[in-house]
Amino acid sequence: MPFVKVVKNKAYFKRFQVQYKRRREGKTDFRARRQMVLQDKTKFNAPKFRLVARVTGTDVVAQIVHAKAGGDHVVMAAYSHELPAFGVSVGLTNYAAAYATGLLVARRLLTKLKIADKFPGAKEATGDFTKTVAKGDDNGGKQFPFKAILDIGLARTTTVARCFGVLKGAVDGGLAVPHKPNRFPGFKKDKKELDAKAHRARIMGAHVADYLKQTIANNSENPDEKTSQFSKFIKAGVKPGDVEAMYKKAHAAIRANPMKRVEKKAFSGTRKAFNKKRLTHKERSAAAAKKVAALRAKK
Repeated sequence: MPFVKVVKNKAYFKRFQVQYKRRREGKTDFRARRQMVLQDKTKFNAPKFRLVARVTGTDVVAQIVHAKAGGDHVVMAAYSHELPAFGVSVGLTNYAAAYATGLLVARRLLTKLKIADKFPGAKEATGDFTKTVAKGDDNGGKQFPFKAILDIGLARTTTVARCFGVLKGAVDGGLAVPHKPNRFPGFKKDKKELDAKAHRARIMGAHVADYLKQTIANNSENPDEKTSQFSKFIKAGVKPGDVEAMYKKAHAAIRANPMKRVEKKAFSGTRKAFNKKRLTHKERSAAAAKKVAALRAKK
């Protein structure tokens, strides 16, 4: 077969663009993203904000993002691994943690923009379907609430999905996010109405408390059977009756000081170095002579 020269033309380099690569790998739904990013021409380059909600195996991510020519710009972010600073040290990926993370990013953003007092949101988590308005009688139409569109990426929009917990937390925190209540826990499809009590129970971690209670009961009946679902809860001394109070205190702490950050512990030990130390010429010669002497001694 004759030699074929690889022509590095425009088509060749296009394959390595981030956008095409993410589309090829199925990491971004660009059809949905186009609609979320597209802005009216009459708005003169005004940013169009998105509430980006992502749930990983160990973390819940909530970000307020808007698109620029050079890429997405993150205005404010909150993560569930920051919740220990507000009193929630365990259960950082459940629906209750997602709600708290959404509440945290909302209060942080409004505090940064200095409009937190004008848009207090819901004082307590009731589970009701609410819309954000300004403090007072809609503020006389003088100021609109901060609007963001929910962006859940490739996640499935199933009922009780944790990304909707982030949405509810952000709305209760004072952001205006267009949504309907039909994907919240407790929504009755036949009656087309939301059971606020069931939704509030989910926000306060009642489902976690019930499962924890059941796990502790099973452990007491079968002490030989080892379970690891709530090992961190048991180690931290969190009982089923303490779960709701823990999240309630966290919500109050977030509203009191949303800009609080997790304190990083200073590293006190010695770090391991896995790279080989570069030897000098004398050290290499001495090592070679030592090997030769060892081989001669064996012979």
